[in-house]
Order: sequence, then structure tokens, then C-alpha cells
Amino acid sequence: MREYTLTRTNRKTTAIYIRDGFVEVRAPYKKPVSEIDQFVASKEKWIADKLLVKKEQISQRENFNLTYGDKIPYRGKMHPIRGKQGGMAGFDVLSFYMPPDLSPEDIKYYCKTTYKLLAERDLTTRTMELMDEMDVEPTAIKITNSKSTWGSCSSKKSINFSWRLIMADDDVIDYVIVHELAHILQPNHSAKFWAIVESYIPDYKERRFRLKTLEKKLGSENWR
Repeated sequence: MREYTLTRTNRKTTAIYIRDGFVEVRAPYKKPVSEIDQFVASKEKWIADKLLVKKEQISQRENFNLTYGDKIPYRGKMHPIRGKQGGMAGFDVLSFYMPPDLSPEDIKYYCKTTYKLLAERDLTTRTMELMDEMDVEPTAIKITNSKSTWGSCSSKKSINFSWRLIMADDDVIDYVIVHELAHILQPNHSAKFWAIVESYIPDYKERRFRLKTLEKKLGSENWR
């Protein structure tokens, strides 16, 4: 019998989640364990396939390294990493540059540091442009290290973006910014909220799909 962690909730149906290589089942309070066991058994192939994919992702993440000549994304376009004498690191429109002869871990560190600076500049500038267009004003615009969300809007109307968003295409970045700015007008994900988003981003569903594709890619990369 497949081992799993059982969580009882107020939900009406039983669902299976794969978390970090473990199986979690969420089921209604009154659902008999025997029926839950049968449900899990009926999903054995699906669970095995998901666990295999997750195992491969974990392996790829653990082995993720960067070296000179590798290409990484900035605003949807791939740019090489190159060594440059002088002890400085940054981005010069064509490439990510940094001192030569660094270890893979140090190369990743300098890339991440440069990404954060680019995100601080570009995401803030673009948010200010779009907030004028939407006639909304957040209380603050912050760049975070969030790994679980691309953006968020606090109850105090502060807008936050993960620095990782700077890897996305420009139009996908716009979708995330508009999404969060729309929360200033409508704090939930109601039909009214999505109508606001669609009024500025008519193809937001297609852009959201590409964002999920990037999310899946980064899921196999270790940017910690």
C-alpha cells in the first residue's frame, strides 16, 4: 500500500498532492480511511509518474550550476555569461560579465546579484508607467526574494515582485504588474478583478500560460 500523509479538511472531495517527493492526501472529515486507501490505490500509476518527475526535478535542481559561456534569460532574451578583467560584475546589454576564474557557485552568486539590481530598476520603472496608465497608486514597490509567488499586493496596497520575474518576456512582466496593480482596485480574484486585468491585457491567459512555463523551468534550477 502506498504510504501517504492524510490531512482532514472541510473539502467535499478527496485530492492527492505531491510535495517534495512525498504524497499528501486531503480528504473530507467523514471520509472512511478504507475509501481513501482505495482512492489512492486507484491513482497508483499517476502517483508513480508524478514522483518520478519530481525526483528528476530535484536531481536537476541539486546539480544546477553555471559557468562561463552559459546563457541565462533577461527580459525573455538569452544572454551569455562572460569573464571580464577588472573585478566588476554587471550586465552590459549583451552579456552578464564578472571576474574570470570564478567557481560555479560564485558565478551563480554574481548572476543573482545582477538580476536583483536589474529587477529593482526595470520592474520599478515599468510599474510606475503602468500605474499611471491605470490611474492607481501603490503605497510602495518592493523587490523580494520570493520563490513561491511572482508578485503580490498587500492589504496596505504595497506591490511586491520576485526578482526572478526579470527573466520573463516583457509582455509577461506587464501581465504580472497589471495583475498586482488591479488588486488595488479589486483585492480578490472575482470576475470583476479579471475584467479589469483583461481591459488592459486582453490576452492575459496566453501570457499567464507562458509564465507557468517559465515557472516550470525555474523549478528545475537552483537560484537560492
